[in-house]
Amino acid sequence: MINNDVLRSVRYSLDLGDHHVVTLCQLADPAFAVDTEQVKAWLYREDEAGFEAMNDSALAHFLDGLIVHLRGRDESQPQRAVETRIDNNLVLKKLRVAFQLRDVDLMEIFANAGFNVSKSELGALFRQPGHTNYRRCLDQMLRNFLKGLSLRLRG
Repeated sequence: MINNDVLRSVRYSLDLGDHHVVTLCQLADPAFAVDTEQVKAWLYREDEAGFEAMNDSALAHFLDGLIVHLRGRDESQPQRAVETRIDNNLVLKKLRVAFQLRDVDLMEIFANAGFNVSKSELGALFRQPGHTNYRRCLDQMLRNFLKGLSLRLRG
């Protein structure tokens, strides 16, 4: 899925302004250079002038900052390095951590979007890529999750 779409969806779900997105990105790493003009370029549609594709590192900074914002930073642990490559499974995992979702919550979110998922299918999404039962999270599944999350958070 396009990183810009993930940002747009989460931003809409939480009703975040451009400045708040910048703040979240810098919570993960204060040295990460981003400003409100950059965020506006990420939020344009692909066919609009000024559109700029959001790279994996920027999305990872945003999602890690969201985790720190919603859950707080664990001072007993060293700060984790931000990922340079991100896929749909990792986006789903980071959103699960940020919103403290359990399996039943995830199944409910998918069901609200009209996309039923079994507990074993969910478990396969969160396994390591080399595991025999690992399953890739396809774009349609992530879109439905984001839609269901938006319904849950915005009512």
